[in-house]
Amino acid sequence: MRSTPAHFGIFEDMRRSVISTAVFYAVFLIVAGTLLSLAGCHADTPSPADRDALNTQPAAASSAASQQAAKPANSAVADGRPVVACFGDSLTAGYGADDGQSYPDFLQKDLDEAGYHYRVVNEGISGNTTKDGVDRLQEVVALHPAVVVLEFGGNDGLRGLKTQTTRSNLAHMIETLKGSGARVVLAGITLPPDYGPDYVNAFTANYPALARKYDIPVLPFLLKNVYGVPGLMQADNTHATDQGNAVVAQNLLPYVEPLLKK
Repeated sequence: MRSTPAHFGIFEDMRRSVISTAVFYAVFLIVAGTLLSLAGCHADTPSPADRDALNTQPAAASSAASQQAAKPANSAVADGRPVVACFGDSLTAGYGADDGQSYPDFLQKDLDEAGYHYRVVNEGISGNTTKDGVDRLQEVVALHPAVVVLEFGGNDGLRGLKTQTTRSNLAHMIETLKGSGARVVLAGITLPPDYGPDYVNAFTANYPALARKYDIPVLPFLLKNVYGVPGLMQADNTHATDQGNAVVAQNLLPYVEPLLKK
């Protein structure tokens, strides 16, 4: 058998070493490329914290939409008639009543039947306090209302807020509305006796005191002939039923009618 020169053996070993090194680097590049690709995929996938942050965006939009939905649609589109704005909380909004059965809806019907050409706009939002009313004032002023039925305070009282704060906020609303040229009817409310006589009396006294100060008509108790009457109050004993809201509109009519023109 023919022998191989020694220097050829050395070259053969070098060749094999070069091939092995090339194979190693090729495998290394393939693995590295795969890892980078996987890393890129994971970078596009939000972490649990990121997913939570993203999920809050539709929730926030839904919350904003529900707040807007809490405000009832106006009874009619702008049509050139002067506006009677009913500005208040859930008692005005018609909380718990069927659509079209709030007291502003019934007031519109009563005015139509009496031959008055006015558009009643429901500016009630459930849960509003007098502070919320102050915050929304410019929305009502922008309607350029001829008359505003102002009904706030119940939620202040139920939360035990200071009666002087309630009076101050109501006063600010009255002054602003009158300053805009609107005539104001103040609708009063009272509280359950378990809030204590001192607090209830101070709260209830706000309405006639403000009416005297600003020389405006006041309905002392919005739910007159409604509260405590079977069928006219909802199960929560706070909000009027459809039939009760019809009575509330009748309660207000004698206070609103003298401020209108035919």
